[in-house]
Amino acid sequence: MNDEQSGTSSEATIQAIGQTESIQEIRAALAKARKHLKSIPDDGNPVDRARALLDVAELQLGLGQGADAWTHAREAFSVFVDYEHWQDAVEAADILYQCDQPDSIAALGQGIWLAVTYPVKAQSTVTLLNHVIDETPDDSDGAAVAAMAAHYIADLRTKGDEKTSLSFLTTQMIARVAKRHRGIEDQETLNVWIEMLQLNDIPELLKRLATIVDVMVADKWWFDREELRARLPVH
Repeated sequence: MNDEQSGTSSEATIQAIGQTESIQEIRAALAKARKHLKSIPDDGNPVDRARALLDVAELQLGLGQGADAWTHAREAFSVFVDYEHWQDAVEAADILYQCDQPDSIAALGQGIWLAVTYPVKAQSTVTLLNHVIDETPDDSDGAAVAAMAAHYIADLRTKGDEKTSLSFLTTQMIARVAKRHRGIEDQETLNVWIEMLQLNDIPELLKRLATIVDVMVADKWWFDREELRARLPVH
């Protein structure tokens, strides 16, 4: 074995050891999370139990147990919606999407609806919208709508350093979509592309995003949107 082969073998061995240790750590954390979940009494706080369910689901996802993670996260999602814990519900939707189950796209769509409707963390909303970009074909306008909506949310809901950081990320998302959509790489052409697709018309942008969400979810809504809209404060 030459030096190059020896080095490659050593790197592979170190990587394997690191992965094994990481898996062991996740399993240990999962056992602890399950123990905590079982310790919550049946008449305990439903939101606390839902958060414990989500902790278990996230760790199961880390071990590749998508179906089991889905079961826990799906139950948690409903509790969060029932008790109007929107940030938690959006985080649950993200995990449900990552579970890669038959209804994962529907879960993502519902998470986006909640994330845009309610003032949850901008980073969480941007994360869900970035998933839409990953899911759409290169020539789809849907990715452009998702990227521009993410940029709008970042600008609307953040300040200071957070705005600088997140807006930089969403600007990169827009540039990435423009490049794969039309091969655009310069700012002038990017501006023309934004105008052409009417991406800077915010009311129209949000209508188009709503249409995308409707397609993603279809008839699999887990909550009544009209009921939730009726509870929104009137400004």
